[in-house]
Amino acid sequence: MAIVNTKTAVLSEGSSTSSYTFPLILVTSLFFLWGMAYGLLDVLNKHFQVTLDITTARSTLLQAAYFGAYFLVALPAGLFMNKFGYKKGIILGLLLYAGGAFLFFPAAQEASFNFFLLALFILASGLTCLETAANPYVTVLGKPDTSEFRLNLAQCFNGVGSFIGPIIGANLFFATPDSGGSLDSVKMVYIIIGGVVLIIAGFFFKTPLPEIKETLLASDQAIAKKPLFKHRNFTNAVIAQFFYVAAQVGIAALFINYCTEVGQGIDNAEAAYLLSIALILFTAGRFAGTALMKVVSPNKLLTAYALLNVVLCLVVISASSNLSVYALMAIFFFESIMFPTIFALGIKDLGAHTKKGSSFIIMSIVGGALVPYVMGLLTDHYSISFAYIVPLFCFVIVAWYGWRGYRISAGLRVK
Repeated sequence: MAIVNTKTAVLSEGSSTSSYTFPLILVTSLFFLWGMAYGLLDVLNKHFQVTLDITTARSTLLQAAYFGAYFLVALPAGLFMNKFGYKKGIILGLLLYAGGAFLFFPAAQEASFNFFLLALFILASGLTCLETAANPYVTVLGKPDTSEFRLNLAQCFNGVGSFIGPIIGANLFFATPDSGGSLDSVKMVYIIIGGVVLIIAGFFFKTPLPEIKETLLASDQAIAKKPLFKHRNFTNAVIAQFFYVAAQVGIAALFINYCTEVGQGIDNAEAAYLLSIALILFTAGRFAGTALMKVVSPNKLLTAYALLNVVLCLVVISASSNLSVYALMAIFFFESIMFPTIFALGIKDLGAHTKKGSSFIIMSIVGGALVPYVMGLLTDHYSISFAYIVPLFCFVIVAWYGWRGYRISAGLRVK
């Protein structure tokens, strides 16, 4: 027997549902901020190879520091917000973000790659807090049946930030032939970023925000008593998100290598240009997918997009010259809605478990640090095209989640 409408939201700041609009706008700005931070990461990778004279393998420790922070900090962040609320979690995240950004200045002064890793880890710890708070917060700032739509809309601005980040890096880190060997531009960019983030933290501190707290009626005790990992839609989301992020990061990490090895007459510069187009497709896909969710249920759209990417991966594996390059670019469009949709479906109807569940799903981002290494091994031992069998497998898992894995455990569905 289904449980009927037993979960209600309490707004601790004395707000009503009519006050959701401004908090939603303010929280959406966070999606842009961490999108831009991620967009700068790959540019830093190449920049440090030149300025600090490090190997490509050593430079990938930037990704390890970035995604490692998500794995190590997400659960403590969730526990912090479970005790102190979303607003304080967001402010903590912004302060860590700013602190990490400011540490880029002394790291550049010392020209120390290890110092940069520490700064990036602190910065990414802040991003972890922001994602752990902002993703579930957006889903509850409105009607439950439109939660996936709101999260995808907010994630659209994450896509915009991801696209703008590389543009900033390319124009400032490599503005002149000599600038590639200087860390001065890194100092300037991250000092500005730190200052902007502090200003936004001030807005959050001064602005009354509704703190969403789930209260359970008597008939809702089944959800409250059921352990978090017994919620099937949540546990399956952790698995699906691990493999999705693994696919996303792996595809982007080897993109330029694939284009130059498989494409006809494509050099590094042109491959980088194609990557920027692929990122535009990713951002466009977020907006298009959000619009489609008005007429297509999120789980069905997730399944369809994942299956399309399985087909596109087969074309990529075939290494059919420029056709395969175009297929690789098209994957970006169809993977665009996957993270926010898996997230929203995964925390649906978790009740009092929502904040802790959010932290576990964010922890699964560690797939982006582990699985791309497997693709690298396959590239070294076989070929770069064969390495794309890994994201193909990942998208099969995502398709399964959208088809069956998202379903809420029988008898615990809130209507």
